Amino acid sequence: VAMVNKKILKIRKKLDKLDNKFLDLIKKRSKLVQQVLSNKNFKKDIIDKKRIKIIMRNINIKSKRKKIDPLITKKIWKSMIQAFIDYEFRNFKGK
Repeated sequence: VAMVNKKILKIRKKLDKLDNKFLDLIKKRSKLVQQVLSNKNFKKDIIDKKRIKIIMRNINIKSKRKKIDPLITKKIWKSMIQAFIDYEFRNFKGK
């Protein structure tokens, strides 16, 4: 196994710190999603296709504006939205 050079190790440490910040943000987002979920009365309200379309369009526009590859953010947000939809179905307490 080749030795990972010190520069790469330094960068990976920064990535690990950033991952911790992502975890904090995901926790905050989970709490907000939980609040939304507690205000939904029916399982059919969990998936809001219009809202998803708007979110995806905004992420695409903002990604380009911030010079982020929009394919990266599209994949991340699609995956995140699906993960939270799954969460909502698992935790739905309504009718």
